[in-house]
Amino acid sequence: MDLGLQGKRALVTGASRGLGYATARLLAQEGCCVAINSRTPQSLDEATKNLSKEFGNRVYPIPGDVSDPSLPDQLIRQSVEALDGLDLLLTNSGGPPSGKFANFDDTAWQKAIEANLMSHVRLIRAALPHLRQSPAASVLAITSYSVKQPIHNLVLSNSVRAATIGLIKTLALELGSEGIRFNSILPAWTETERVIELMEYRAQTSGTTLEEAITNQAKESPLGRMGHPEEFAKAAVFLLSPAASYITGVMLTVDGGMYKGTF
Repeated sequence: MDLGLQGKRALVTGASRGLGYATARLLAQEGCCVAINSRTPQSLDEATKNLSKEFGNRVYPIPGDVSDPSLPDQLIRQSVEALDGLDLLLTNSGGPPSGKFANFDDTAWQKAIEANLMSHVRLIRAALPHLRQSPAASVLAITSYSVKQPIHNLVLSNSVRAATIGLIKTLALELGSEGIRFNSILPAWTETERVIELMEYRAQTSGTTLEEAITNQAKESPLGRMGHPEEFAKAAVFLLSPAASYITGVMLTVDGGMYKGTF
């Protein structure tokens, strides 16, 4: 199936590794020109080299931390200049630290809000004037299946990401008449660097090994394993693409069946 992505212009934040990188790679493979962002310059440089080697000069790196209130406007402006416009926006940021409710003060909560809610707000707000000029405008936010099924020891993520879901659903209703689609993917445990860090924390607090923590978590899926970033990317790229032109306001779990609810 032709996804209709040839020549489309996309910005992917949090794209130097994990789910963001896998999605940026598949967008480039489908013919998009892609601006990628990361707060870690070294990782961003490596990701850019790898993608450029595969797909030529269609990849533009833009470093910066999306939780910095001043960065989203600059990031969108530089992306539009590099790409000569913007059609697709994937908003993604690193998750907040693990821990129980009593472990976190107001500063920790505020940091989580800046990274996992306000970064989406500011990026979308800055991108809207450019998305309004696109015939195939689409926004996709990466959140977590924890918004439906809270995850143990992730109170910050469980709470703040739920607000992002409310934002995306509301924007789908508000801006659908302008032809801009808004969706979100709720990934579960996927084999990324972030998940390995969480599994290491879980192993330390429970007195087990990393391998045991990973094995025990994988058992929660009917498929008996965690997901691969490439599996997530396929769903993400479809939702961003014109092939999904009648899909908006969707909160799609890509979780291998780990979410146990019926709605």
